[in-house]
Amino acid sequence: MNLKSKLPNAGTTIFTVMSALAREHNAINLSQGFPDFECSPELIKLASNYLKKGYNQYAPMPGVIQLRERISEIMHNCYAATYHPDTEITITAGATQALYTVFSAFLQAGDEVIVFEPCYDSYIPAIELQGAKAVPIQMEYPGFTINWNLVRNAVSTKTKMIVINSPHNPTGTCLTASDMSELTTILKGTDILLLSDEVYEHMVFDAKKHEGVACYSTLRNQSIIVSSFGKTVHTTGWKIGYVAAPSFLMREFRKIHQFLVFAVNHPLQLALADFLQNELNYKDLKHFYEKKRNYFKSLLKNSQFKLEPCNGTYFQLLNYSSISQMPDVDFAKELTVKYKLASIPLSVFYSSKKDDFLLRFCFAKKEETLEKAAEILCRF
Repeated sequence: MNLKSKLPNAGTTIFTVMSALAREHNAINLSQGFPDFECSPELIKLASNYLKKGYNQYAPMPGVIQLRERISEIMHNCYAATYHPDTEITITAGATQALYTVFSAFLQAGDEVIVFEPCYDSYIPAIELQGAKAVPIQMEYPGFTINWNLVRNAVSTKTKMIVINSPHNPTGTCLTASDMSELTTILKGTDILLLSDEVYEHMVFDAKKHEGVACYSTLRNQSIIVSSFGKTVHTTGWKIGYVAAPSFLMREFRKIHQFLVFAVNHPLQLALADFLQNELNYKDLKHFYEKKRNYFKSLLKNSQFKLEPCNGTYFQLLNYSSISQMPDVDFAKELTVKYKLASIPLSVFYSSKKDDFLLRFCFAKKEETLEKAAEILCRF
């Protein structure tokens, strides 16, 4: 058949490639971002109870009201923001579906979307599938900061949306209050939408505050927030996330959502609503992962790798330039095949394939897993 690909340059994602390579060579997998420990037994019990009670048919299209009310409470507790559970919150089949739905709902052919690279790999393909154009701006290394003058220069009459991600995957950096002030100034008086990917919102370290969009009343009315329970409660395989936005934006989002997904897993939504009644089940997450970050760093203190700052998420970047000048994709594959440790090369998160000799390692792992990984890394 004569088929014309809508994504002619897209291949298999690096996450699939590296995880498959890890399985093939029986390597420790610190590549893909998922825990190797179980979620709370209490959460499993709640899910089991709702399965047994017969909540096994379609949930309401926007999500069960109990979970939407819980999200509204969390956003008020964490950010002093008010989002109405009926009209301003929708449950999604994970954050990636939520992101795709946002792009589908609001982008037209010819629109431009500013993204900051390195960026999560689903952004640009999803933008291009709408006939829109991604306008990448490279964060400045070292530090992975944003030059806001470059953003001002990139804004044009075609700019429909700016996408931010904090805490940031893959770098582990976080936007500051100064960054949010710059963004507010740029967006003021425009019709540009702000899409804020905040799936790691509860993982900000060193007593710092998550500068989420919900904290800023001046930004909320033109912003769409995407988050995920998979990261918060260690259940990435459940694929349940949510979107929060003003009602006039949420109406448009739901028009697309209903035809992409319609409804999300019913019993698991109810289990999450009950589990998150206890504030400690999300507020303690930053301490849990900060401890893991610190332990992983301590294990690598005598290695030849340079540890980049990690202010949030559960990813640690390691610079290997003092060890090898091999391209990062090749070095990551050799590390997996020869040394039995899988990671993610950072160049794949750039449209230009910029290579700063950096690998991303996930530290959402048991202590013994981190110890084995560090033992391998300290051999170099």
